[in-house]
Amino acid sequence: MTQEINKTNKSEWPLWEVFIRSKVGLDHKHAGSLHAADAEMAIENARDVYTRRMEGVSIWVVESKFIHASDPGESESLYDPANDKIYRHPTFYNLPDEVKYM
Repeated sequence: MTQEINKTNKSEWPLWEVFIRSKVGLDHKHAGSLHAADAEMAIENARDVYTRRMEGVSIWVVESKFIHASDPGESESLYDPANDKIYRHPTFYNLPDEVKYM
């Protein structure tokens, strides 16, 4: 495997997105990107680059080509249906007077 990696031109290695879960949270947060030959190398490199101070408990790497995102320019039409569901807005509910600070 090492010989195969060495033969591969590093500029052709895929781009990986790195997500780190910190010790105090349950969610993984995007930490950055890096190039690596495979997932194992991407995790090892992410560990070395993004968790130098032992702040992470879990690392996810995702090859960038597998991430699909919405177009920010189309956000109005994408989120428009949510405005039709008034039950999702807290103003829809009547709270009793006994309930304070909500």
